[in-house]
Amino acid sequence: MARAQGLVILTVQARTPSLMPPRCASPGAGGAACEPVSGAKKAVLLAGLYLTALGVGGIKGSLPSHGAEQFDERAPRGRKARSTFFNYFVFCLSCGALVAVTFAVWVEDNRGWEWGFGISSVAILLSVPLFAAGSSLYRNKLPTGSPLTTIAKVLAAAALARRRGGGGGGAQSSSNGAVIDRAPSPAGSADDMDEYCKSGDMEEISISDAASPAAEPSRELALLNRAVQCQPPRHGRRLACTVQEVEDVKVVLMVLPIFLSTIMLNCCLAQLSTFSVEQAATMDTRVGRLTVPPASLPVFPVTFIIVLAPVYDHIIVPFARRVTGTETGITHLQRIGTGLVMSVVAMAVAAAVEVKRKDVASRSGMLEDSGKPLPITFFWIAFQYLFLGSADLFTLAGLLEFFFSEAPPRMRSLATSLSWASLALGYYLSSVLVSVVNSATGRGGHRPWLQGASLNHYRLERFYWVMCVLSSINYLFFLFLAVRYKYRNAGVIKVMRTSL
Repeated sequence: MARAQGLVILTVQARTPSLMPPRCASPGAGGAACEPVSGAKKAVLLAGLYLTALGVGGIKGSLPSHGAEQFDERAPRGRKARSTFFNYFVFCLSCGALVAVTFAVWVEDNRGWEWGFGISSVAILLSVPLFAAGSSLYRNKLPTGSPLTTIAKVLAAAALARRRGGGGGGAQSSSNGAVIDRAPSPAGSADDMDEYCKSGDMEEISISDAASPAAEPSRELALLNRAVQCQPPRHGRRLACTVQEVEDVKVVLMVLPIFLSTIMLNCCLAQLSTFSVEQAATMDTRVGRLTVPPASLPVFPVTFIIVLAPVYDHIIVPFARRVTGTETGITHLQRIGTGLVMSVVAMAVAAAVEVKRKDVASRSGMLEDSGKPLPITFFWIAFQYLFLGSADLFTLAGLLEFFFSEAPPRMRSLATSLSWASLALGYYLSSVLVSVVNSATGRGGHRPWLQGASLNHYRLERFYWVMCVLSSINYLFFLFLAVRYKYRNAGVIKVMRTSL
């Protein structure tokens, strides 16, 4: 409901003159420049924006894992259906984006911001009862506490054990290794209870715990194995962790490098809503009698995703399953890697298109900003949108499924949220790169690459080549990680050809 509340606040502000900033003076009127919103008006605006962002974060963080939980991962049919779910989840996101960059943009340009926000508010409010209508049919996972608490507990226990036991990492020995946490028997004496957790002692596993996923901690990230050793009481509480908790934290830590390798891709995607829009704004955006507003240019990548998602799920994946004899056809990391390769190609294409655009401006004598569109169609921009849209489809759906299938059940919402964290960090990184490039290229009296009287004075093609090189290095980093990564559910992924 936070998203609905935020949109309602934005609708009210856009509708109420007393909450809006003063109107800007018309060009050439000689009046005061546009005044930024401040005071109570600014507080209302920020409240609406942050509530909307909070709601979006909650929905995108929980919805993928909730939807994937509806499928039986113990059966091949359920796992295949789950993979289809992630593909069509991205498909539906793109359908919503298509409406946003076409219908919503038209409404806001022609009817006003209050209409755009108002329609969005109504759509969100209608989705709540629609989602609630299926509550009786959902498979709901009972909450087991915050995964962040478990991570903090394991890291704190391992750090305290290391400080108490000195250097080295891991449990003392295989024969004296840690096993699943078990409370002392209620039938034991008081002395037995006092002696239950002595310094250096390890907990034992009962016969009823024999089916637990891990009897001893693995050797990977062995420094964390000390967390399963009994810790001395601190403030009346013990920090001893179960082996399962330690192994769960290890899995999350081991997928973090994969998460980091996708940030650069999202940095490339940030160009779709920044420099690519500025490029298209200087070009001829007419399609017949229709003039396409630059804000609607993201229609290209979302359209490509809408077309590619069903093709991928119903044609490419079945063909790959027959060829490879595996259940997934294309592994999660292969899919993510394909998206990263496409981002490299997209940046190279973007640089070539910018060279073409500036060449047209030069030959037409329009390097100086004349206010008229260049005699080149904005469809040239569609090429970079094609590759970046395809990269988004492969990587986002692949990441969601990878994090969900690899993460422990109690941490799946946290893991799938890493996909959106990667998106946010990528946009932040884009801003940082622009500042760094301008700072580095503006030394010695030179004009920074990304500054000038107009886009024609920018060295945008050089910036795109820098992005291409950085994306290539990032792909090599990902390849290094992917080759060495061991799937947690490797036994589930691979199947015999005869079962297909």
